[in-house]
Amino acid sequence: MFIDTHAHLYHQQFAGDREAMLARAVDVGVTKFFLPNVDHGSIEGMDAMAAAHPATCFAMMGLHPCSVGEVNDEALDEVERLLRTGRYCGVGEVGIDLYWDKTWITQQQEAFRQQVRWAKELDLPVVIHCRNSFAETIAVVEEENGDDLRGVFHCFTGSPEEARRIIALDGFMLGIGGVITYPRGGLYETMQVVGAEQCVLETDAPYLAPVPFRGKRNESAYIPHIAEKLALATGRTVAEIASITTTNAERLFRR
Repeated sequence: MFIDTHAHLYHQQFAGDREAMLARAVDVGVTKFFLPNVDHGSIEGMDAMAAAHPATCFAMMGLHPCSVGEVNDEALDEVERLLRTGRYCGVGEVGIDLYWDKTWITQQQEAFRQQVRWAKELDLPVVIHCRNSFAETIAVVEEENGDDLRGVFHCFTGSPEEARRIIALDGFMLGIGGVITYPRGGLYETMQVVGAEQCVLETDAPYLAPVPFRGKRNESAYIPHIAEKLALATGRTVAEIASITTTNAERLFRR
């Protein structure tokens, strides 16, 4: 049994075969799907998918850092309003992204910190995006950390030292996706050192498909390919990886 802890299955790329895509994932043992929000435009489709599959698809709420601009009060007010309805299983995806543009770094930091505080207040996990911004992102988490905060660093691709810094934050996981299958991605080597004990599996579908599907649309049915590579890196069996990561995901999201 596997859980895909991060998949944009409401994305337009799945419009033509969404139900078949879900069925393919179930056929290979993926039993739950956690859907991160991006911005106001993604809410309707995400909510509709969670409503259509209430036993398997679980929606989160957050403002993605790439959707943060100069003024974000209205967007964050809507995120807070929706979080307080109790319909969402996590605060995400949120964080800091300095890959595309550094113009709004201060605004990204402020939006991230606010959403982390809502996660603590509402007893929800925070699902963190930190592309090209590990130092800036973990600084906020370390400052806000406490017994009331838990979460996952989505699409982790960092060094063993960065992994250990995350694991030292009690209650935080490493989100392992398709990058572990990339020959020059570096994640395989990191996980050889770190181990699988604090990991969850994810696809980030439709993005970052694992080998042998790299460059194509990603989907949740490819989770076993990620599990197999993590098993190889850490000296575990695939069954052990399934058990470890499923237990971690259920503890993280409490679903």
